[in-house]
Amino acid sequence: MSRNLLAKKLMKGVIVVELLGVFGAYSLFHMMNNSRDFRSTMNRKFPSILEVYYQSNEWAGVCGIREGDHEAWSAKRD
Repeated sequence: MSRNLLAKKLMKGVIVVELLGVFGAYSLFHMMNNSRDFRSTMNRKFPSILEVYYQSNEWAGVCGIREGDHEAWSAKRD
């Protein structure tokens, strides 16, 4: 197998992996953006990922999601 063909296959593989990562990240963001219950699950299992979600929204000017979640979750516990 020539080096050129191997390099092309390797580059295609890298592009596929990157696209899967982008679509996976978008899917995760979409699920967190649409479901407070899913955010609660993320809070229990992966709090650092949820923190990135909150920060990215705050940087984009979308405020109040974190506070709304904490209020809803504390009301459920009571």
